[in-house]
Amino acid sequence: MKKNFVVDDNSINLTTAEEALSQQYQVYSLKSAEFMFEYLKSVIPDLILLNIQMPDIDGFEALKRLKNSTQYAKIPVIFLASKNDPAAEALSFEMGVIDFITKPFSAPLLLNRIKTHLNVEDIIRRRTNKLVKQQNNLINVLANMIENRDKLTGRHIERTTECMKILLNAMFERGVHADQIKEWETDITPSLPGFHDVNDMSTLFEAAVSSSRLHDIGKIAIKDFILNKSESLTDDEYEMMKTHALEGERIIDSITPESGGGIFFQNAKLFAGSHHEKWDGTGYPRGLSGTNIPLQGRVMAIVDVYDALVSDRSCKKAFTHEKTVEIIREGKGTYFDPQLVDVFLEIHNKFPEAELMCQ
Repeated sequence: MKKNFVVDDNSINLTTAEEALSQQYQVYSLKSAEFMFEYLKSVIPDLILLNIQMPDIDGFEALKRLKNSTQYAKIPVIFLASKNDPAAEALSFEMGVIDFITKPFSAPLLLNRIKTHLNVEDIIRRRTNKLVKQQNNLINVLANMIENRDKLTGRHIERTTECMKILLNAMFERGVHADQIKEWETDITPSLPGFHDVNDMSTLFEAAVSSSRLHDIGKIAIKDFILNKSESLTDDEYEMMKTHALEGERIIDSITPESGGGIFFQNAKLFAGSHHEKWDGTGYPRGLSGTNIPLQGRVMAIVDVYDALVSDRSCKKAFTHEKTVEIIREGKGTYFDPQLVDVFLEIHNKFPEAELMCQ
């Protein structure tokens, strides 16, 4: 049963709303915004009915606090007003309310308005889930194309995807580049109506992690004899291999207009084009350094190198996990973002299990 908060200092309004809604929804009647914020610590509603005129914290201030909170910003809010005020109504919609109801309201009116909004959200959620599924299917097809051509790295994409989840989650929990990670929200996942828990890894990072699966898509343009060479590459062959970063960007650019991928494919392009850049500026394809390297590339660099080091490759045997951790530690501030290395060093023991899941 969906949960609705009704926040009003007038007990008659609370009673009317509860009687109208309680047969179909779980209703929380709250006499002030202070009570609302207290309840939000333990209960996340599907919708909030919020009175404008209240003592201490009025509706506008309460709405402002909700919208400024990462955790509560996407909870739909309907304003309740004691009079018809066009200026207040216009301001309300500018601030992000989904409806404006003038009191006194009838029970049938209130129920119908809430039904309409929640039903619309259900429709959007179903359509969005369908789009997510279609997008993930596309990513899987492209990722499989890459892995089927590259015979030497075997399930590299699957392993780096699992390690990416671990590292991103650890960064977010520790507040490392958390604001930038939240900007990776796409127009098809965390923006869903009803999404409120920013710590829900499966929702917040699903699209970003999925887009990282395309980081090596540019290898499609690399000739087979280079991609699958069992000996070390010559200098010229290595220069050809390095072109996969820019080729990846080009391929993703060609996909984006047809897919309607928006932010999703913007993330994918950054993963593809910048995961071989180095913190000290000696990487490729552009020689970017420090925070000029997109965060997507800096995160991908650690998980990409980790998997390369613990795996057998044409020119080397797999290193142990311990040796690999030491190499990444030594690369702090030269190859890798120092903050990300610190996070990795705290959670590196989770990586071997993630790798084994993909064997």
